[in-house]
Amino acid sequence: MAKSNGKILLIEDDRNLGFIIKDFLEMSKYHVILRDNGRDGLAEYTRNGFDLLMVDVMLPHMDGFTMVEEIRKKDSKTPIIFITARSMTEDKIKGLKVGADDYITKPFSTEELLLRVNAVLRRTRLQIQDNTQDAKFKIGIFVFEPKNLLLTSPSGEKRLTRRESDVLNLLCSNANNVVRRDVILKAVWGEDDYFMGRSMDVYITKLRKMLKEDETVSIINIHNTGFMLEIKN
Repeated sequence: MAKSNGKILLIEDDRNLGFIIKDFLEMSKYHVILRDNGRDGLAEYTRNGFDLLMVDVMLPHMDGFTMVEEIRKKDSKTPIIFITARSMTEDKIKGLKVGADDYITKPFSTEELLLRVNAVLRRTRLQIQDNTQDAKFKIGIFVFEPKNLLLTSPSGEKRLTRRESDVLNLLCSNANNVVRRDVILKAVWGEDDYFMGRSMDVYITKLRKMLKEDETVSIINIHNTGFMLEIKN
């Protein structure tokens, strides 16, 4: 049997479209499990490990947003792609805020879908490799451990999500230097566009709140350029 490129859970209530996507991805050497509602999809995810989840937004029994919110409460690492007919800006922003790695609106070509799947999995696997390094960063009163997704200060520990850790890792690796927006977006989100940019701004705000305990540490917005982690001696 040929080696699989990865195991994908596809949750799509349009059975015809679901089978088309499943067949296409299986021709591309992915192993695909198809479920047609949010409740069964969540149960399947709980029973088995997957390399990627592909989730429709409008699902019976449990909508895609709710399902992903439930998953992200305990799993910040498994990549998730929303596939949906809902193309409103608010829906895309909500999808990224609840924890999706990408958002594809219908109709889409199978070629575009495969490119997105490959890009998300490639990025995730590179991040896993990077996180095997035992790097630690001293940021003022904080100690940041990318491998363990951990930010520690005298007041306690904060557990970071994978994406929070990836952004902070980039900023720490370039402390007191500007990191361009497009560099962060392509390194962490895999794509530089408006919706990903809005998602990045949300994560920057979260990191600022985590670091506000130390007045000598700040993430500065360099207008129309990027961000800088400033650490004052």
